[in-house]
Amino acid sequence: MFELIQRGPTPEPLCQVMLRVGELDRSIMFYEKALGMKLLRKKDVPQYKYTIAMMGYAEEDKTTVLELTYNYGVTEYNKGNAYAQVAIGTDDVYKSAEAVELVTKELGGKILRQPGPLPGLNTKITSFLDPDGWKVVLVDHADFLKELH
Repeated sequence: MFELIQRGPTPEPLCQVMLRVGELDRSIMFYEKALGMKLLRKKDVPQYKYTIAMMGYAEEDKTTVLELTYNYGVTEYNKGNAYAQVAIGTDDVYKSAEAVELVTKELGGKILRQPGPLPGLNTKITSFLDPDGWKVVLVDHADFLKELH
């Protein structure tokens, strides 16, 4: 088992989660408008034919961020059966779901589960697909913390 034995005041050990996207600017707008993320940086690497956009709620040296990667000429990816979801905490699942629904109508994506409590856990969630088909779940902060105890 790997353990971080000595660690000073550094950012979270989980640096980033990467999703491949077919249309980078659309994906950037989606995560900005639907989830309130900020574009932290964008870097084009023409010699290797890809562009990345780092999205997040704080700077990369402070927290885990989402890396959106566009590979030149690739507009769609096979999701396979291993990917499940990215979960993001929110103070109000219902308000967040309203914002996501508006943005999916504008930029694409699909609501998978309307906001409400999960049977058995009572943790309020909503889930949706982003424009590239990646599943995202929004989880109520307070409910999630109760679930941990």
